[in-house]
Amino acid sequence: MNEETQTGIIPREYGQPWPDYELLDAGDGKKLERWGKVITIRPEIQANFKPGWSNAQWRDMAHWEFEEQSSTQGRWLNIKPHAPEQWLISYGNLNFGLKLTKFKHVGLFPEQQANWHFIKERVSAGQKVLNLFAYTGAASLVARDKGAEVTHVDSVRQMITWANENMERTTAGMQEVEQCMEQLPSHLSGIKWVLEDALKFAQRELKRGKQYDGIIMDPPAWGLGVKGEKWKLENHLSGLIETAYGLMNPGAFLILNTYSPKVELADLAMSARQYFSANQLEIKQLWMRTKTGKELYCGNLLRAVK
Repeated sequence: MNEETQTGIIPREYGQPWPDYELLDAGDGKKLERWGKVITIRPEIQANFKPGWSNAQWRDMAHWEFEEQSSTQGRWLNIKPHAPEQWLISYGNLNFGLKLTKFKHVGLFPEQQANWHFIKERVSAGQKVLNLFAYTGAASLVARDKGAEVTHVDSVRQMITWANENMERTTAGMQEVEQCMEQLPSHLSGIKWVLEDALKFAQRELKRGKQYDGIIMDPPAWGLGVKGEKWKLENHLSGLIETAYGLMNPGAFLILNTYSPKVELADLAMSARQYFSANQLEIKQLWMRTKTGKELYCGNLLRAVK
């Protein structure tokens, strides 16, 4: 049973660092991260505490800092000469291409390591996994690497392309990949790429009678669909969970992440409990620890088994 139900204490799960990623420090509305050999400073609304290191120490280490110019966009300021704007990191035997975007993101949400670990432990060869709002494909690659049949759905063409490139980079050694960021042979293949509104695709799959052994969802707080449709998570949360439940085989798992001020943990729990019993659910917060000992909230997490 979920700890929250029994004790009133909100359980936490922590994403873990790995050789190519560390959350070094956070505070004063920013976070300092190491991605391979590249260190970035990015805005972080949840870092409403004092950092462990001084601003001078941060800038001495960092290659790039993102400066917000509006609520949705900004620019990257170069701190170190000749710092790369594109580079690669690995997670296990998977390789991910990173680059500076005008939305402050670089192509990976490292707190999701907690879910990648769960997927690695849970998925087996031949299972069918549906990844909705799938972004640059980290969870898709983790599942495919375990032998799952993966359907990857995103409404942004550039994200589909980026995810496919990540798959195609995955076999080459890092030195070879860094020398040539073109498409490369890969031991991973066969991911089904779908450029479509995630919820609409899932609803159509339900009408077709399709079933999956795992469903992964990391929906944005807001956004636009393929045809410019406005998306607000709080308006679609219940529909997402209902549709996912209908697509799940007996014993299938569901992972749902939310990072929206308008969707609280209680909202997530209330929606999920319409379909799953308490002993089928994990409802918790996702956090990360910095190298300096700070703790950073990274959103809410639902895991369920049908």
